Amino acid sequence: MRFSAALVFTLAMAALVVPARAEKKPDIPLSSINFVVVRDENGKPIRNAAVVIHPVDEKGKQERGGIELKTDPDGKTGYDGIPYGKMRVQVLASGFQTYGSDYDIAQPSLDITIKLKRPAHQYSIYEDHPSENTHNNDQKPQ
Repeated sequence: MRFSAALVFTLAMAALVVPARAEKKPDIPLSSINFVVVRDENGKPIRNAAVVIHPVDEKGKQERGGIELKTDPDGKTGYDGIPYGKMRVQVLASGFQTYGSDYDIAQPSLDITIKLKRPAHQYSIYEDHPSENTHNNDQKPQ
């Protein structure tokens, strides 16, 4: 009795597995991407920067999902298994401008170096701007 029950179970499982293998989807080519994140002014690595990768559709719109990686002390990180196609890469690090760019992934391996800049001085209406004041004074009333 036990033998026949085990045989029936094994045959049932085999019947389920065979169609699943027959309907296998075509293999999607995958790429291995390596990132190095450094400072723009001196090329030193930036540790603990967040590298976010999002797929992008044919219209250039960012799709749902994505991967977030963190750089090591040498400013390096990477990921194996990125499908070919357009990807949006964003890099965020404390004390630096956010970086963003789209890449077309079409090869088995890709190395990307990203140089982050320090934030630029922000314009304030509350600060004195001498160059603007001289232009306003040069105009003659009509």
